[in-house]
Amino acid sequence: MTSAIAVSPENKKIPESKRFTLEQYLAREERSKHKHEFYNGEIKIMPGGTANHSFISINFTTALKIAIKNSKKKFFIGGSDLGIYLPTLDFVFYADALVVFEKVEYKAGTKNLIVNPILIVEVASISTRNFDRADKFEAYKTLPSFKEYILVEQKKPQIESRFIHNPNNWETTIETDLTKNITLRSLGVEIAVADVYENIEF
Repeated sequence: MTSAIAVSPENKKIPESKRFTLEQYLAREERSKHKHEFYNGEIKIMPGGTANHSFISINFTTALKIAIKNSKKKFFIGGSDLGIYLPTLDFVFYADALVVFEKVEYKAGTKNLIVNPILIVEVASISTRNFDRADKFEAYKTLPSFKEYILVEQKKPQIESRFIHNPNNWETTIETDLTKNITLRSLGVEIAVADVYENIEF
């Protein structure tokens, strides 16, 4: 959802005098009319999304809500208004959807920066695909709670799931058939690919 740069806090492309602290970012974000992500000391405005991006995000969240309704486990579903805070890197990202298991935990002193998502969903686009697939994923992996990453294409029917079996083994599955379901292994539920792309014109 942002342009790609290395996620290492040691990135030296930006002079230290031009970097912001997390506290400065949070203060600015509280006053801002727009959402921004924070990484490598930079404050990056969130780019505007396409109609398909919005429709797919809502479709996915709706299908997810229906799928877990009868689950015996307790899940919380969040949207793009909630930030994800990565304590190890001191980054803040926004995803298109996220799921938390049992209890929502926030960064201390905030009520909108979640630190314990189990599943994160990103709807990719040409401008964000490389960042979402690589650097952003690597950053999300620093979260101990993080178990599954979903990448949804908006230019064609394709849903990719990356699920962790152990710290060094992420298994990837890709579904492109609109007649099939995709299994969200971290939640133990399935959603129909057709539901995600309902009324979407490619």
